[in-house]
Amino acid sequence: MILIAYDGSEDAKAAIEQAGKLFNGQSATVVTVWQRFIDTMARVGGGIGVIVDYDEIDTSSEQAAVERANEGAALASGAGLKAEGRALVLDSTIAEAILSVALEVNAAVVVLGSRGYTGVKSAVLGSVSNHVLHHADRPVLVVPSAAVAAERAKDLAGGK
Repeated sequence: MILIAYDGSEDAKAAIEQAGKLFNGQSATVVTVWQRFIDTMARVGGGIGVIVDYDEIDTSSEQAAVERANEGAALASGAGLKAEGRALVLDSTIAEAILSVALEVNAAVVVLGSRGYTGVKSAVLGSVSNHVLHHADRPVLVVPSAAVAAERAKDLAGGK
């Protein structure tokens, strides 16, 4: 079983493509993580004095995550994997949620895209892929999108 984290980004799409090349024919769970609105508001410190329908927002967020997970599963199936999509509500961090599902499904490998953050942006925003890579109890494959890979290759070549 392959676990693929999918958020719809170009890096996540590149990760699915690479997983298909490396693990063709294998079963895969494509997971998209979503967060309840109240948890989002608590994290960002907003919402004071605002009246909103949390249940409606959560239902919409969950449906969007299901659609995104199914989109990822369709891409994975097209890449040669036997894939199913799964949306997961966030109870901790995205990285911890991914690692929890990896344990649950006994994934042989976790596949995810890199975000391409560097320098200060990486330090401030953190990195899901970095956290998964350094805290996993199983192999992890981190794949950059073609654009990120090209930029990194240019940097390695001294900006040429």
